[in-house]
Amino acid sequence: MTKVLFVCLGNICRSPTAEGVFHDLVRRRGLDTDIRMDSAGTSGWHIDAPPDSRACAEAKRRGIDLSRQRSRKVDPADFERFDYILAMDESNLADLREICPAPLLGRIHLFTSFAPKGAPTDVPDPYYGGNDGFAQVFDLIAQCSEGLLTHIIADRQKHG
Repeated sequence: MTKVLFVCLGNICRSPTAEGVFHDLVRRRGLDTDIRMDSAGTSGWHIDAPPDSRACAEAKRRGIDLSRQRSRKVDPADFERFDYILAMDESNLADLREICPAPLLGRIHLFTSFAPKGAPTDVPDPYYGGNDGFAQVFDLIAQCSEGLLTHIIADRQKHG
């Protein structure tokens, strides 16, 4: 079982979108018994809140339901529990590295490192913008998710 954690600041926009998009991709590929995913935030600002309504609307427009997700803060045990911990931006990456036990730092990655060449370094935070920002973030997350799944499949084949 491969376990993936998507992390942004508040766990109400980017990381729940990534969890939903990746879950849909994994399910469509028939791998939902082999790969599990969750999302969390580096802050505790929105604990137990649903994803932002604009993120939910964009996901729903694309056939993905985020409504059952609830925000949570990254827990120290997450570094043991998850094989891949994916930060949405450099700031989240730095926050994660600061609290991660040194032997587990290799599990933390910038999510966009799985995107096609030429993609932005960060998944931009759409919270303070308009609806078009959520659509752009969704597109980037979909590209990163494809690259991540390709990487996981190749890694699993290589290591059995």
